Amino acid sequence: MPKAGLAGRAPDRTLTPPRPPALPAGFTAYSGHIGLRSEGDDVWIAVGQPGTTCAGVFTKSRFAGPSVRLSRDHLAAGEARAIVVIAKNANVATGEPGAADAEEVAALAGAAAGVRPSDVLVASTGVIGRRYPMDAVRAHLGALPPTWSWNAGATALARAMMTTDTHPKVAERAAGRGQVVGVAKGVGMIEPDMATMLAFVFTDVAVDAATLDRLWRRAVDRTFNCLSVDSDTSTSDSAVVLASGAAGPVPEMVLSQALSEVCLDLTLQLARDGEGATKLLTVTVESARDDEQARRVAKAVLNSPLVKTAVHGADPNWGRVAMAVGKCSDDTDIDQAAVVIRFGDLETYPTPPAGDILTELSTIMAADHVDIEVDLGIADGHATVYGCDLSDGYVRINADYTT
Repeated sequence: MPKAGLAGRAPDRTLTPPRPPALPAGFTAYSGHIGLRSEGDDVWIAVGQPGTTCAGVFTKSRFAGPSVRLSRDHLAAGEARAIVVIAKNANVATGEPGAADAEEVAALAGAAAGVRPSDVLVASTGVIGRRYPMDAVRAHLGALPPTWSWNAGATALARAMMTTDTHPKVAERAAGRGQVVGVAKGVGMIEPDMATMLAFVFTDVAVDAATLDRLWRRAVDRTFNCLSVDSDTSTSDSAVVLASGAAGPVPEMVLSQALSEVCLDLTLQLARDGEGATKLLTVTVESARDDEQARRVAKAVLNSPLVKTAVHGADPNWGRVAMAVGKCSDDTDIDQAAVVIRFGDLETYPTPPAGDILTELSTIMAADHVDIEVDLGIADGHATVYGCDLSDGYVRINADYTT
């Protein structure tokens, strides 16, 4: 399991800081301040050149916001090549006025980017139940400079859509002669059923829409859909990829690997920055009936408040893991006599740790990345899911969110 970072190491100030990633060729982007937050940018627009292809997946929530519903429709039309993101306001549970606001935002962003409203996907993140301050939105988007002067980089986009995130989340990989750059936000209300999670990935590789959709769904399924912070599915989740084609085609496997690596990098960053989190938690389930069962059991462990608080307190309470596996009562082929539980590489069930092993186990639990493994002893299904511990910081952040 790749580690998302190194703890306890002082930064080497003799090194030149890494260059903030630019978007791949064929994209221009704007980032600015409408006034939804007291300071810092809170809106961005990115647009791909003509011929850009697009794929996306969205929340399955029955309370999906107007931005999600509008974006689904525009994506289905097959010509989306621009995105507008507004932070600090989810525009959810706002009825028909909220739907009209989303349509107007798409039109305003489209006019600024030089594309049709139907070419624009809209994403929003923030407090539920509040409409956009449309007078401020109109004034800002209606006065944007021409696209040739748009030069926002990936870090600016990631920063402009932060809510309770502590830092912007950006990842990049080479894809042959092309490039893949991704940005994401989200540290709470995260249990993708596609997380509040937004992720946008840009590539200059040339790829047709059908292939891009297939590769994107595969990447999302193995990364963002394996992420959980608090088991709550947001009303605004959106994960979108745009391909400008400016670098030409590359072998499908090359693009697939780059997309998956960028998505996994962002997933680990999101998990580490979970609200109040102090540790990255990964749960791997092996020898399940199939991958679907493995993910279901792994999520049961990852989402258990008792497991998460044990990880936070560095308490090697493997009994809580056994409890979480046992909650999957419909999986009647799970036999406790065949199950093996490990923390790191140390077995805790069916052979409970004792003596020196308990000391080793305490060291494992005190690390900033705790890995729990469960072997079901059934077949060859496998899944790894990603999350974080549960601290009093999570309670404090969410108790005070709107006040």
